[in-house]
Amino acid sequence: MKYLFIFLLTLSFSGLSAQKKGKDYSNILKSKSIYEINAFLRDAHPDDPKRVILKPRVMAMMKEYISSAADPNDKKVKEMQEDLAMLKRKPSTKITFEEFNQKIKDKQIAKYRAILASNKVPVNYTKSNRQNVYVTASTASSKATVIADTEADEFNMLMGMSSAEHKDKTVKILNSLFDNDPNSKEAIVMIENKSDCNIIVRMDGIGNTKYRLAVPAHDDNSVVIAKGNYLFTSIVCGAQYASQKTIQKPIMVALGSSKQ
Repeated sequence: MKYLFIFLLTLSFSGLSAQKKGKDYSNILKSKSIYEINAFLRDAHPDDPKRVILKPRVMAMMKEYISSAADPNDKKVKEMQEDLAMLKRKPSTKITFEEFNQKIKDKQIAKYRAILASNKVPVNYTKSNRQNVYVTASTASSKATVIADTEADEFNMLMGMSSAEHKDKTVKILNSLFDNDPNSKEAIVMIENKSDCNIIVRMDGIGNTKYRLAVPAHDDNSVVIAKGNYLFTSIVCGAQYASQKTIQKPIMVALGSSKQ
């Protein structure tokens, strides 16, 4: 009886721990949702006894989804394969801030290595798409509000670097990605543009320390800048963005969201 009481008390404690983030996991043992069980494993106390049941269950569900997927391009398949690999090594798919940064770093290294290998240079934007026009959410009305891209020419100029300039920039970014020296005076900034509009991100530091980075819609771009305090500003599909950031190590900033 004593051990039963301790077991029930443990269940109660772990349940409260898992719900501390505002999620209700009271019926988690009945769940048939991969995402709900995955979330529970990330949030629950490490000693929660329900993990013994739910971890193998969700792994079996993932394997079943992968084996029965009809679409070879199903993005969920890759996600679940990655989750399965993590669950084989760890109690959950929860990743630390350092692991998240490393994933971004690895992705960028692969990208810029491929660029160097192919001698790929960004295609200069033609005159026909320099003056992009975006329609706001008021498109339901017959008189939609139109926002003109007043930065189109500047964006085109920033994207239109020569092959030599682009190669030099790529090499500098790769060197920064591989540089783990905490005493380095520079750090890489990656901007991910999730919006439907081309943008220019301006980074204003102390004195004349200023950087501009053109980032195409639904793409990303990187720049190596001197460490320090900066005001980041941009116009994202007509909306003003501004944020103060202290750059002492590589960071990623995501801006905008797709209308699709």
